[in-house]
This record gives sequence, C-alpha cells and structure tokens, in this order.
Amino acid sequence: MNSTDPASGYQRTHDRSPGPDRAAHNQATARRAALAICTMADVAAGVLGLWIVLHLLDANQANPFVEFVRGTADWLSGWAQDIFTMDTEDLRIVLNFGLPAVIYLLLGHGIAARLNRA
Repeated sequence: MNSTDPASGYQRTHDRSPGPDRAAHNQATARRAALAICTMADVAAGVLGLWIVLHLLDANQANPFVEFVRGTADWLSGWAQDIFTMDTEDLRIVLNFGLPAVIYLLLGHGIAARLNRA
C-alpha cells in the first residue's frame, strides 16, 4: 500500500483479461437464459395445444379452467387469428392456434440453441 497512485488498485483489476471464471460464468448465464426461453416457448405452445384439444373435445365453455385456457390461448395467438378462414370450425381452430404454437416452438428453441452455442 505504499503506492502513490490512489487508483492503482483499480487499474490492476481493469487491466486483467477475462479469465476462465468469467467465461464459465458467461456460459452459465447463457445456458440459464436459453433454458428460460425454451420453457416459455414450451408453455406457450402447451397452452395453445391444450386449447385445441379442449375445443375438439367440446369442453364446457362455462368452466373457469376452460375459460382461462381459452383467454390465454386467444392472447398468445392474437397476432395469428383469422389467418385461415375455413368453413369447418374445428379445422379453423386447429390451424389458427396450431400455427402460433409451432412458431413459438421453432423460435424459442432456435434462439435457445443459438444462445447455447455462444
């Protein structure tokens, strides 16, 4: 501590190159972010798939759980509603809710794979 430069301790820490600990930390952070993105994509696709199944099985629309799933699925697929306008209601539901589910899975897992490679 006989140094005349009061900031010398700070300079030494900034001059160091990132070591293996820093690289491992960055990699672990990227893996956690990738896992979170995969999980969100899987949950979104799962809710959309669940709504498709509930609709095809003629679930009770007045049931609070069915209402929750439908509201969440509507919100998740709001950007893709009425892309397909089929005369058959079941086919329209499968396509309009299935397409966003597939897109969420592809994007989520693609982004996660990219993060894991970085």
